[in-house]
Amino acid sequence: MSNKLNHSMSLASPDGYGITTTQKIAVALGSVGLFIMILAGVNIDFPNRSLYLTISLLSIVGGVILFSNQAYLTKQEGIQNDGVWFKSISSRGILGWITGIILTAFYIVLYFYPHYLGLTPDGQANTGVISLFDPLSYLLSGNPASQWFVYGTLYTVAILAFGYKFMLKYRHNKYQLLRTGSVMFFQLGFAFLIPEFMARLNGDGFNLPYYDLKNIWPLNYYNFDQYRINDFINSGTLGMALLIFGVASIFIITPILTYKYGKRWYCSWVCGCGGLAETAGDSFRHLSSKKVAAWNIERWLIHTVLVFSVIMTTGLVYSYLSKDASKYWLDADYFLIAVGLFLTLIFAGTMLFKRHELAKDAKYGAIGYAITILALLVLYASDTTDHVFYIKSGTLRSAYGVYIGSLFSGVIGTGFYPILGNRVWCRFGCPMAAILGFQQRLFSRFRITTNGGQCISCGNCSTYCEMGIDVRAYAQKGENIVRSSCVGCGICSAVCPRGVLKLENDSMNGRINSKDVLLGNDVNLMELMNNK
Repeated sequence: MSNKLNHSMSLASPDGYGITTTQKIAVALGSVGLFIMILAGVNIDFPNRSLYLTISLLSIVGGVILFSNQAYLTKQEGIQNDGVWFKSISSRGILGWITGIILTAFYIVLYFYPHYLGLTPDGQANTGVISLFDPLSYLLSGNPASQWFVYGTLYTVAILAFGYKFMLKYRHNKYQLLRTGSVMFFQLGFAFLIPEFMARLNGDGFNLPYYDLKNIWPLNYYNFDQYRINDFINSGTLGMALLIFGVASIFIITPILTYKYGKRWYCSWVCGCGGLAETAGDSFRHLSSKKVAAWNIERWLIHTVLVFSVIMTTGLVYSYLSKDASKYWLDADYFLIAVGLFLTLIFAGTMLFKRHELAKDAKYGAIGYAITILALLVLYASDTTDHVFYIKSGTLRSAYGVYIGSLFSGVIGTGFYPILGNRVWCRFGCPMAAILGFQQRLFSRFRITTNGGQCISCGNCSTYCEMGIDVRAYAQKGENIVRSSCVGCGICSAVCPRGVLKLENDSMNGRINSKDVLLGNDVNLMELMNNK
């Protein structure tokens, strides 16, 4: 028996990283499942769709499980850098670009050309891939499948299968196991099964809208559309309870949980977008840009989307309150005044009590506030019957849904995983992340503490930060990490070989300590340590 001798003296091996025979079998098994869907896509008529759908989904899940077992259970626990920058799929190589193109094409077809997937007008039988999912849809909700049911099923399967892979990879870390189990639970139950079961309740005079209970405005920007509000009201006690829960989630539940645990309670433990990014997108987390320029774009872009979402939602609600005032208990003008006063209260309180913590970002906050208030004044002066800001209300809503809800969150946010990293949407576009980040920055007990004396500057933390934070820069100074964009995934702590980083919930005192650390010669060190 002869072995090929590797003469390379490189610490980071330049050789390609292949896959084992078992993993090749796993890839072939998963390909069988995908091939069945491709056959369905070209209108192959399967004699038993339930059987072939089951075979397809089980083949995909089985392939991922088999591949993951071989990849991680044959090694010791802990994180090793297994050449992620030398693998084509995870280093923007040819496989990465091919994967990105395929994902992007799928999202474009899903959002804009669902008839290519087999969606037909109401009353006609589905064809193609969508028809393959009809049996499962009838089983759960009693209705034929739609492109969104197909997407939801594949989305859930991806989180469950790749969640298993993620748990094997990080099996040495209890925090990672718990939060991954959490996102798998919420996706399967709250995002997939419960809404489908709720659809069975619909009937004559009772039309409860599709409702993922964990999706909170402004992430579900459509929740306060007129048709949904009408359906909630017409559905009696249950509908009103869901509507009240949606409002309470925004103003009560979210701030309390963010104060106690930071935005990680949602972004890393509950959210479906974050769940897919953490599981299926884990292999691409190191691709997120750590440049200051990317950080500047992030801060402008995500808050621009938030301002757009606030203005659009306010305008839409105001338009139908004005047009059909007798149907709703809330007066349109009072609603507009309440929104303006609420935003003013938030802005004034922030400037009065937290101005020094925002630093130069306070100027950007003032710009956003001014634009929003100006928009409310324009709204008050416009024709509210059919127009919002002199634009047809349907056009405004449609534009937001296409450019933000579809192109940004779907096509770019997920399709570009292999190119820009796994948290493109969460980092640059999600308005929910913007709100939670604002709350986390200003009044959350959460922070990542650092022990600069133990840092060896290996860079693992910064490399694997999916939100583009240069964690090492904070660790080297012993500075707490309280960035608005931090989702508290804890991977930086999991990959640190020295235990430098720790996720903590503590008092607000000493939480933001950059000045104390940078000007260490000007402070009483014993007093500083006692305060922490």
